[in-house]
Amino acid sequence: MLFHTVRIYLLVIFFTFTLLTNAGASLAEVSIQKTSPETTQLRPLLDATTIPAEKVNKFVQAYLQVWQLISSREGELQAAETELQSLRIAQEIETEAFAIIEKAGLTNQEYLQLLGLANIDPEFGERVATQLQEAKD
Repeated sequence: MLFHTVRIYLLVIFFTFTLLTNAGASLAEVSIQKTSPETTQLRPLLDATTIPAEKVNKFVQAYLQVWQLISSREGELQAAETELQSLRIAQEIETEAFAIIEKAGLTNQEYLQLLGLANIDPEFGERVATQLQEAKD
């Protein structure tokens, strides 16, 4: 149940962050492997079993701060009266989010890869969910 709840939050932040950063291309962090002419397999570029606990901890801390940032500015973004104003606010949020991620010791690409992996790999997702729960308690 914990994993399911946190996974929903991860999906929300995943798509919110994608919309805010227009980073759709970098979010597709999968490699396409042709196993035969008829089949194509998608697999994550990261191996969840080899990600050190320290990196997961950095990700969790950055995730919580980015989530808080987006949550705190969501009303402002929705209240924007023009598309230009909305774009300006989204760019501010993006800049702040990237600063948070870098301050946590991750690159933007690492953060997005870990975020994507947490959504597609049940074991890694559970690992992240557990740390998120511990960080909130």
